[in-house]
Amino acid sequence: MKLDRLDHLVLTVRNIETTCTFYSNVLGMEVVTFENGRKALSFGSQRINLHEAGKEFEPKASRPTPGSADLCFTTTTSIDEVVRRLELSKVRILGGPVNRTGALGQMMSVYFRDPDLNLIEVSNYGDAKKNQAASRVG
Repeated sequence: MKLDRLDHLVLTVRNIETTCTFYSNVLGMEVVTFENGRKALSFGSQRINLHEAGKEFEPKASRPTPGSADLCFTTTTSIDEVVRRLELSKVRILGGPVNRTGALGQMMSVYFRDPDLNLIEVSNYGDAKKNQAASRVG
């Protein structure tokens, strides 16, 4: 078997509306509502499905816990612009800009937390070909 790409992941959150507001306003993700009222966040060709703690959709992770995720998103937006956006949104930056190693090599990253205290990393490879490869549909 050969896997092609990550289609979606699930975040368990304390409050779905608070999460949707943060990810759409700060990170520019699109809020998607399923026909049954469930919510997800969409960006590129990926999706983050949202489960509210205590009201998770079945089947679910064995220990769904708000604040337990550590996620890295890539962007073609300059890291300086990412920092400006976070500062304008009054999001506390925990670290960065700092060099890190991602799936495609060296990248510049900035770290912060979402409303559930998940660790969020936004990175730019600083190389047009790597940025393009990171944004490609698999």
